Amino acid sequence: MTTMPKNCEAPTFRVVHPLYDEPEEKLNPEALGPMPMTRSVRYALLALRVYLILMLALAAYRVLEMAGLFGALSH
Repeated sequence: MTTMPKNCEAPTFRVVHPLYDEPEEKLNPEALGPMPMTRSVRYALLALRVYLILMLALAAYRVLEMAGLFGALSH
């Protein structure tokens, strides 16, 4: 167990709750411009977009299949 010398005081920190803090100035999103992206980030976002479109198409197909729209084609 470590002990502190008697003449040394422990550091104190003042904590301010966000509700009582001064409001900060917000950024204007229109003035920011486009966000710079690396090539790998651009490809990852493109892959995510393609994946989401594919999953939505599969879900729509399943709903239409359950509704009986493709009844003659299934069997």
